[in-house]
This record gives sequence, structure tokens and C-alpha cells, in this order.
Amino acid sequence: MSRQRPRISFEYFPPKTEQGKEKLINETTPALNALNPEFFSVTYGAGGSTRDTTLGVVSTIREAGIDVAPHLSFGGDDEDTVAKLLDTYRERGINRLVALRGDMPSGMGGAMQLVYANQLVAFIRERTGDHFNIEVAAYPEIHPEATSYDSDVQYLKGKLDAGANRAITQYFYNVESYFYFLDQCAAAGIDKPIYAGIMPITNYANLSRFSRNCGAEIPRWICKRMESYGNDLESVRKFGIELVTQLCQTLLDNGAPGIHFYTMNQVEPTQEIYNNLGL
Repeated sequence: MSRQRPRISFEYFPPKTEQGKEKLINETTPALNALNPEFFSVTYGAGGSTRDTTLGVVSTIREAGIDVAPHLSFGGDDEDTVAKLLDTYRERGINRLVALRGDMPSGMGGAMQLVYANQLVAFIRERTGDHFNIEVAAYPEIHPEATSYDSDVQYLKGKLDAGANRAITQYFYNVESYFYFLDQCAAAGIDKPIYAGIMPITNYANLSRFSRNCGAEIPRWICKRMESYGNDLESVRKFGIELVTQLCQTLLDNGAPGIHFYTMNQVEPTQEIYNNLGL
């Protein structure tokens, strides 16, 4: 019996320039959409700082007949603002969301109350019933602010129990951390799918910086290999493609339900890995 095709999805961040937006819509999206993903997702800056850009990009992708999931968090917004945004998304034919706690915009200090993702999920369900398919974030290497491993698993369970349909993980390069996390989630009574989030490696310096900020671990052997290439960007690229292809293959061979690619708004690395996997 042939295995069901894994679910593939692609993530963007809202471009800062008009030129970047045009490239994303007119070049990147058609190229990646040709790979037949289930949907695209578009991130949302700290405190909703990119709210309008996210809305614009999401609306344009949806108008092209493509399934798209805007990221959503309360950040510094009040309930009315978020409720209006939900109404706008619904009117524009969008039926997927990625619900996150999000971050405060810098300079807000402790003045605002952060709304946790489980509260946001409950709020969305209360306002819109079952209209939206809701994805939430999961952390196989555990959220940097978590008090313990078990409490983080329980926190994910709370988001799913509040009405989220499934979860997407933070990116990781330790495949064991993902499968161990799935086992712990199953033991805690979580039965909804948890998709593996994967970041292609194209720029080692950027990846190191991101990873320090979000608590994703880059195994030491990968760091040493990358450092050995120095400024040889082609070798970094080739090694990155090979490594991430192997990671994805191991995930799929061992039963991961699908992969969510953090594309960094680039076509080639994701396309190449996808093709290597024979999807």
C-alpha cells in the first residue's frame, strides 16, 4: 500500500519593500505553488507591526486562488482590532490561521498584557465557530521561556484543547528531538498531527543569529562543518541542501505527517530539497 503524500506547506515573511512584495507575489509564489503545497503561511511582526502588510500579501495570494494562512497574535492589539481582522479574513475567503502568542513591539516594556496562544485560539473559536482551520506552534527543543519540558508539552495540549486543529514545530536539526517530542505528546494525550518545521540553510551567520534568539539548537558538528567553509558560499549552499534533504527524508521515512518549510522568501533552496525528496 503506498504511503499517503505528506502535507507540504511554505512560510513567508511580509516583504519590507514594494519591490520585495512584487517579487514574492509574481515570481516566488507561482514557482513554489507549482510544487503543489497544501497552503502558504505569512508571518506577523512583533505586536502586529506588519499587520497591514501581512493582510495585503495574504489577500493577494488568496485572490490567485491559493490557500493561505495568515499568522495572528494579539501583541498590543485589543479584542476589537483582532475581531475585525478575523471578519476581514473571513470575508476574503480565508479559512486557515496560524495562532501565536507573538511578541510585544520593542519599547512597549511591560505595559501590555500578552495574550497566550490558547486564549487566542479560544477567542477565535468563540467569534468564528469552526470557520478557521487553526495551526499553533510546537517546540521539540522546548520554548526558551518554558519552566520545564512537561509544562511545555501541557501548554501545547492546552492550545489544541482550546480548539486548534494541529501544530507546526519551530525548526530543528536534531531529528531525535522531534520524535521524542511526539512520543511525549502522545503520552500526554495529544492526538492531533504535529508537522515538522524545517529551515533550509543558505546563510550560516543569519541562521546562527536566528537560532540564538529562538532557542533552536544547531548541532556542534554542523557548526564546525559550516565554519570550515568560511566564505565559500557555494559549499555552504551544497552542504545545507544535502543536510536538510537528509533530515526531511529521515522525518518522512519515520512517519512525520508532513513538512512546513521556512522559505525565507526564497525559491531555490526549498525547490531543490523538495525535488531531491521526489515529492
